[in-house]
Amino acid sequence: MDELIKRIAEAAGIDIDQAREAIAIILGFLNKEGPSDKMQEIFDALPGASELVAEREGQAGGGLLSGLSGMMGGGMGTMAVLNELTSAGLSMDNVQSVTKELVSYAKEKAGDDVVNEVISQIPGLNQIV
Repeated sequence: MDELIKRIAEAAGIDIDQAREAIAIILGFLNKEGPSDKMQEIFDALPGASELVAEREGQAGGGLLSGLSGMMGGGMGTMAVLNELTSAGLSMDNVQSVTKELVSYAKEKAGDDVVNEVISQIPGLNQIV
């Protein structure tokens, strides 16, 4: 996980803490909205990822994102995660860099087919990937 966090921080020009939070936000969102079997494959391929998500969700008491995603549905869930990322101090350019790098890394570790299937199952996600 440290390799991914460092890679994302460098690619997006953000600090390590912001990178860690952004990864947790995005993976938490994907875990809630994506197909559970494919997300499990991604978590298996990214050691420490599920712990990172669980740690963040524990701190947020379930998180704003989980409530908003449930109330607003898929496409609006994507907007909610964008809002959460910008609230964490990321610009839209940072968000795009983080997302691109995270997807690239996940494809390297879990395979293109698994990651592409998750992306295709979440309305609106392909607009920011």
